Amino acid sequence: MNTNLNSIGLDKNLAQQLAGGLNELLASYQIFYQNLRGFHWNIRGEKFFELHLKFEELYNDAILKIDEVAERILTLGNTPLHSYSDYIKTSFIAEAKNLSDAKSTLDTTLNNFQTLLIKQRELLKVAQEAGDEGSVTLLSDYISQQEKTVWMLSAYLNK
Repeated sequence: MNTNLNSIGLDKNLAQQLAGGLNELLASYQIFYQNLRGFHWNIRGEKFFELHLKFEELYNDAILKIDEVAERILTLGNTPLHSYSDYIKTSFIAEAKNLSDAKSTLDTTLNNFQTLLIKQRELLKVAQEAGDEGSVTLLSDYISQQEKTVWMLSAYLNK
């Protein structure tokens, strides 16, 4: 048995590096999720009905990704972050407070997606270097899906 490999046959050092990046992604998703919940609860104005539903759709998707990322960290042999204090310190996404209009909530959501996409592309390179097909597939799927969502939200805003 090769002692430089973890239980799924990946280089321990590369798996550790990848798990660290995935923990940053996990923290960012947690803040993204909470931002979306706040937008869902607090949206006001003529676009209320459609955006209330859209934000619910987006936060339901985010919560699934949170679980998948945490489980991937565990699969790599590491511990996922699991406290809000760690999420706040580690996230690349900032908390969004007191936003209730369509433009500011959607602009913030688009900026958050951009942040997630950049981070996921960085992690994809690390996963490819590690030969970690599980993480590659996960990240590739997220990127593809989110690029389409960004396109649709941008079209909605006429950007």
